[in-house]
Amino acid sequence: MTTAEAETGRTVTSNIPARLDRLPWSRWHWTIVIGLGTVWILDGLEVTVVGNIAGRLSEPGSGLPISSGQVTGMAAALYVAGACVGALFWGRLTDKWGRKKLFMITLAVYLAATALTAVSFSTWWFFLFRFLTGFGIGGEYAAINSAIDELIPAQYRGRVDLMINGSFWLGAVGGSLLSIVALDTSVFAKDVGWRLTFALGAVLALVILLVRRHVPESPRWLLIHGRDEEAERIVSSIEERVEADRGEPLPAPSPDAELTIHQRRSVTFVEIGRTVFSKYRRRAVLGFALFIGQAFLYNAITFGFGAILTTFYDVPTGNTGYYFAVIAVGNFMGPLLLGKLFDTVGRRVMISSTYLLSGLLLFGTAWLFDRGTLDATTLTACWCAVLFFASAGASSAYLTVSEIFPMETRAMSIAFFYALGTAAGGISGPLLFADLTGTGHVGDTVLAFQIGAALMCVAGLVAAVLAVKAEQRSLEDVARPLTAVASETRSAAV
Repeated sequence: MTTAEAETGRTVTSNIPARLDRLPWSRWHWTIVIGLGTVWILDGLEVTVVGNIAGRLSEPGSGLPISSGQVTGMAAALYVAGACVGALFWGRLTDKWGRKKLFMITLAVYLAATALTAVSFSTWWFFLFRFLTGFGIGGEYAAINSAIDELIPAQYRGRVDLMINGSFWLGAVGGSLLSIVALDTSVFAKDVGWRLTFALGAVLALVILLVRRHVPESPRWLLIHGRDEEAERIVSSIEERVEADRGEPLPAPSPDAELTIHQRRSVTFVEIGRTVFSKYRRRAVLGFALFIGQAFLYNAITFGFGAILTTFYDVPTGNTGYYFAVIAVGNFMGPLLLGKLFDTVGRRVMISSTYLLSGLLLFGTAWLFDRGTLDATTLTACWCAVLFFASAGASSAYLTVSEIFPMETRAMSIAFFYALGTAAGGISGPLLFADLTGTGHVGDTVLAFQIGAALMCVAGLVAAVLAVKAEQRSLEDVARPLTAVASETRSAAV
């Protein structure tokens, strides 16, 4: 590493990004996955549990004076609003203060908020801490996706990112099954079971927080923000651990992989906006399309699955959790089994095909539903097929926006597109589709399916044209850092 003085700061030449990308997979990388990735399980647990316990909370003796509509309506909207606000608030600080500081703070916020939800004694208290729980989770999306992509080697980045984002559905499975036990009054009293579901989330968050203490700050972030000596120490330590784990020396990084940057402490909002919406405007269109398509499919239609089962197939409310657990497994299997193809076959082919296939399969499901040929079991099977592809596509949306914008804007870009998609799917979507799926008319529900399918297909077509070939490329090659010296880095805005 070499350093020179510049008027605006120090000019540093380093091969730290290349050294991180050339690392073989090791136990150290599993530590990163466990420490950072498992938080999505908590998010899946939160979303699923609240939907399943709504009926119990509204019953006399629950210990909380609240209606089922307030739980699934106002409380859910506040959780979504908190996630949107939290993503934007914490996302900016993640780019400014660093990945580690923020992924510790945001998890602590989540832990405290969900624990205080468990002791709710009034409606306003429940609403307040649902908002703050979302506020913490929203910040996690920006901080965690940034850190993961900057620490995982380029050749594994796609599959790891997809698997981690897809782990949301492991939490959904756990939430579905947990709610069945927690709501069993022969096991727990009415005013105890639902509280334990939130308390469990706090306990899991505490365990994850303890593991995260051993996850380092992103050396890429340190390098750009004037802390290159610390970045060097961290990367050297990682290399020593990987070499000890494998019992052989690491391959040398490419001699022409050095990066020269002018170090800076911060980037202004104006620079971020100009970068994302002017220099990389085609990539911004891609991000919009992917997030809005998947958000409407999931938040507006999928999370109304229980209502569809009870309305059209007379499935008892207490049994819908079993069906949801099945489709949640299908959701997780998509990223798990297809993830490697995003690194080998490539981003453009896989992103566009997963979106298009899920959209076409949903059109087919709508047609079968309209003909009356489906029952609760076969509808669930159809949804499993749709969501197997849709989940991989949705996870790739997070991967895409975390790798196609420059280092200095990464967390804020993730936060912006996440907030947009969450608001569209979690607020606008239900307002648009709730009446359609709740009327009891087959034609209205078919229309809801068709709208979700159409948006996925449109997003797939946009990806076929605009998706960036980021597979097995360094982040600095996919999007040149704003602080990089132009002659030293080869990257083109698309």
